[in-house]
Amino acid sequence: MVGSMQQAVNYWDTHCLLLTANCILFIVKMPDTQLLTDAASGDRRAQFQLYQRCYSILMGVCVRYRDSEEEAAALLNEGFLKIVRNLENYRREIPFEAWIRRIMINTLIDDFRKNRKVSELIEHRDFNDANDHAQLLTFNLAELAFEAEELVAMIKTLPPVSQKVFNLFAIDGYSHREIGLLLTISEGTSKWHLSFARQRLRDLLAKKNGVVYANKL
Repeated sequence: MVGSMQQAVNYWDTHCLLLTANCILFIVKMPDTQLLTDAASGDRRAQFQLYQRCYSILMGVCVRYRDSEEEAAALLNEGFLKIVRNLENYRREIPFEAWIRRIMINTLIDDFRKNRKVSELIEHRDFNDANDHAQLLTFNLAELAFEAEELVAMIKTLPPVSQKVFNLFAIDGYSHREIGLLLTISEGTSKWHLSFARQRLRDLLAKKNGVVYANKL
């Protein structure tokens, strides 16, 4: 029983990324060296071509962190400007897609940190590893019929900090240590938010599909 539950947890961690990827993540081919050089030097045409190539993946990141398309578009433009300004520092041994995603995510987190309210953080307490693991999900997503678009919409219903932690950990691959540094919270708090987000999504998915799951492992 315990083994099957752990498999369900692992299934969630792996497939929530794959399901989301079907909807909002795109592959950005490595731009040729000349295009990057021209864009870095201020060539507007080259910058626009690069913008077109990067738009899909950058917007895919932004819509997961912002409720409105207007906010997402504004921050996308801000992130792209940072990408252009840092092109001279880009090293081609690093996958271009990973590099622009990192800059975009950092832009979104910086904006969040500037605008968040202290009350969003102090209402949650720290939890240790044991408590975190004790709250993992136990349902099997293979039994639930939903589209990636619905998952994204459900993620947006989470409280601000929980939403950021879930996106960073489950989809963007950040560690709890990295998340703690980005959001200025402890690793324990980051883990709690992840468990809280998973539980909330579990409840939403169960409600949508009319399925009742056990609340405890």
